[in-house]
Amino acid sequence: MNLEEVNEGVETNRARKRIGRGVGSKTGKTSGRGRDGHKSRSGYSRHPMFSGSDTPIYMRTPKRGFNNRFATEVVGINIGAINAAFEEGSEITPADVRHRGLVKVRFDELKILGDGEVTKKLNLVVTRISQSAKAKVEAVGGTVKLIAAKRTPKQRVADAKAKS
Repeated sequence: MNLEEVNEGVETNRARKRIGRGVGSKTGKTSGRGRDGHKSRSGYSRHPMFSGSDTPIYMRTPKRGFNNRFATEVVGINIGAINAAFEEGSEITPADVRHRGLVKVRFDELKILGDGEVTKKLNLVVTRISQSAKAKVEAVGGTVKLIAAKRTPKQRVADAKAKS
């Protein structure tokens, strides 16, 4: 095979198939849909999890335990890792920590833990911090600002009752 023969026989701009144009066109009469059944009807759509006469896979798989959809996911990260990843004097938010790749899982709140050394002046803006981590940051002249976390459903209901 030569290089100029690689694309031989490949149609780049093929004309669309005109269906329902007589028996001589191969796709006349039933227009390639077969004779009867759901798939031959207009407007047909199948549920993505449909699997014929079998019990669907989502019903066959065993469910174990309790999974609280409303639980707050708290992820901990050590102050030593933050000290190594950020420059001196920078403001560090949970979004910055996620952006740097220090935490790779989804989380609602970030808690700074006290393991590791702090050698730089860091300005932390976080939802949770341990006492030892806070002491280490403030010992080198850094600041810690606590921000409000995401509200839970119970808090949302309590806030709505308080407003009305």
